[in-house]
Amino acid sequence: MSIAINQPIQQKPLSFEEFLTRYGGDNRYELIDGEVFDLEPIGLHEEVAAFITARLCVQIDRTGLPWFVLQRGLLRPSNIGMTAFRPDVAVVDRDELTKEPLWSDQSILTLGSSMKFVAEVISSNWQNDYARKVEDYAVLGIPEYWIADYAGNGGTRHIGKPKQPTLSICTLVNGEYEIQQFRGNQTIVSLTFPDLKLTAEQVLRAGR
Repeated sequence: MSIAINQPIQQKPLSFEEFLTRYGGDNRYELIDGEVFDLEPIGLHEEVAAFITARLCVQIDRTGLPWFVLQRGLLRPSNIGMTAFRPDVAVVDRDELTKEPLWSDQSILTLGSSMKFVAEVISSNWQNDYARKVEDYAVLGIPEYWIADYAGNGGTRHIGKPKQPTLSICTLVNGEYEIQQFRGNQTIVSLTFPDLKLTAEQVLRAGR
């Protein structure tokens, strides 16, 4: 997701149920393979997430689609074990929520089909967002995944040299993500929101 310390904050792996009991009410934590990560979002991180949210809400309203933006709800994939992701931004299909077993009682999604779009905003710890989540979100069938690396913190294998602020847009094609990167004044291309008129810099600088 965003800033996460490199080591889990507990020694003993937690089940999802244990995680929910201890940390479920606090949206700064997520669980990956039994390890709890403290996301500790900083100010600019939150601005970028809020900017993306605001622009997507406008697009959803214009199209009249039965979608809404969920910020920091839990995604607990039923096929990935002791894991509960907390995307910075997620676009949810309201029509799919009747299939969700936990939604009526808690802000927890279990099915990739419920989500049309996710975005993660990168801060200091980027490994899970560029590697693990690229694989898992693709397996879940989420059509589009944005990685907003506003400070250029990602590894050079992901954003190249010299490192610079980069928006990576992952589009699902035949079960795998095709990744296109945007920087500076390049106009972004989103298949989920084709009428979105933004440059990479506008997103990564939160419209400043």
